[in-house]
Amino acid sequence: MTKLKGPSSVSGTRPGSTIYPESPLGSKVPGIATGRDVEWEPLVDYRRNGVSENTIHGAVAWASGDSIVHSFGGNVLCYGRSMMKPITMKVFADDLADVLTWEQKAVSLASHNGDTEHIRAAQSILTESEWGLMQTPLDVPLIQFGRQVRRARRWYHCCSGEHAAILRGCHIRGWNRAGYTLPQHEFFQDFLAVIRSYLGEDWEPLRVSKDGCGLPTVSNTVSELAKLFAGLAMEKDKDWIWEAMIRNPDLVGGFNRLDSTILKSGNGQVIAKEGADGLLGLGILHPDFPNGLGVVIKIAHGWNDQATWYVARSILGVLGFELRNPYPLHRQKAFVVPGVVPPPYVDRLDDVPTWDEWDPDQDRWYYDWKTHRDEPPGGRP
Repeated sequence: MTKLKGPSSVSGTRPGSTIYPESPLGSKVPGIATGRDVEWEPLVDYRRNGVSENTIHGAVAWASGDSIVHSFGGNVLCYGRSMMKPITMKVFADDLADVLTWEQKAVSLASHNGDTEHIRAAQSILTESEWGLMQTPLDVPLIQFGRQVRRARRWYHCCSGEHAAILRGCHIRGWNRAGYTLPQHEFFQDFLAVIRSYLGEDWEPLRVSKDGCGLPTVSNTVSELAKLFAGLAMEKDKDWIWEAMIRNPDLVGGFNRLDSTILKSGNGQVIAKEGADGLLGLGILHPDFPNGLGVVIKIAHGWNDQATWYVARSILGVLGFELRNPYPLHRQKAFVVPGVVPPPYVDRLDDVPTWDEWDPDQDRWYYDWKTHRDEPPGGRP
C-alpha cells in the first residue's frame, strides 16, 4: 500500500496501484538490476591542478557481429530510448525507400533541435490534413539561442520526424494509424521482430515502458545495444538508414550536437545516435572488425554531452577517426579512464589529448603558494 497520506488515485486496487512505488527507498524486482546494483566505472574525471573535482561514471560496450569484444562498467540494463531510431525505422525501410526524400529519411531518424530545417523536413512527410494524427507531446525546441518565445507545438518535439515517418509507413502498410503509439499496435510488434533478427528469436524485453515521446521503449543491456549497432554497420548497404544519416548529419541532431558532429567527422565510416538518458551509440566500419563494430556509451547519472564527447573522442581516436574536443573546461582538464577501450588500443590513448593547445592565460595556475610563505605580509620591503 502506498505510504502517501490522504486519498490517492493509485491506492488500494485502483488503476496504477500495482506499479506505483511503495517506498522512496525503492523495491527489488527479481531479475532486474537497478543502478545501485551495477558496478559502474569511472569513465572521465575533471581535475583542477591534479585534484578530481568531478568524476563521471558509466559503462561502455564494444561488439562485433554477435560477440562482445570489450565491456567496461557492467552490463547495465537500460532503455534504448531515441538511440534506437536507426533500428526502429528498419520496420519501414522497404516501404519508405522510394517514398521519402533523403532529407525526410534523415529527420525520421532524428532527435532534432527543433530548428526551422527540422520542422520543414518533418512536416513534409505528411500532408497537412494528416498532421492532426501525430501524437508527440507539445514541446518547445530542444536547443535554441536567446529567450524562449515560441509556444509549445507537437512539431517542435525532437521526435516529430520519427512519428511522421511511422504514420506514413502505417498508411502504406494499411495499418490503422489510431493507436500507433500503443504496444499492441502492429508497428511495435514488427519493431520487436527487428530486434530479434539481431539478438535471436528467443530474446524478450524484461520491461517495456512509455518513452518521452509516447512510443514504447524496451529495456536492453548495454551489450545488447552494442550488438544492434554492430548490426547497423554490418548491414550498411542493406537499406537507406546509414546513407541517410551521413548525407544529412545536421538533420539527425543539429548544430553542435554530438551525434551530428561525429557523423560529419567519420567520413562515411561512422554513424552516431544520441539517446536519453545518457546514451550514445556508434556504428563503425573498421578493418580490425570485419563483422562491423558497435560501441555504446551509457552515462550513469544521465545525459552529459561534454563527458560523453570526451569518451567518444577517445574511442574514435584510437580507431583512427578524428573528432574535435568539446568546448574547453574552465581551469579544469578532462582525463579518460583506459578501460573505455580494449587493452590492445590503450597505448593509443596517449595520442588523443582531451584538450586543445594549451592557453597560458586560461589554463595556468596563478601562483605557487609556497614561494613567499616566509615573507612578511605585503611581500619583500
